[in-house]
Amino acid sequence: MGKITNFLHEVGAEMRKTSWPKSKELTKYTVVVVSTVVIMALFFVLVDLGISELFRWFLEI
Repeated sequence: MGKITNFLHEVGAEMRKTSWPKSKELTKYTVVVVSTVVIMALFFVLVDLGISELFRWFLEI
């Protein structure tokens, strides 16, 4: 049980040393991540639709 307590104490000490982003930085990072996810999702939807149409066209021949 002493190892677990020591580990949690060390984790707490390291967390106090961590520099957390300010509110403005956090907002900027969040916008970048969300916009990247949306752009990638749209890209993959378009690629999927294109490949699906190619298969439909190929199977009709």
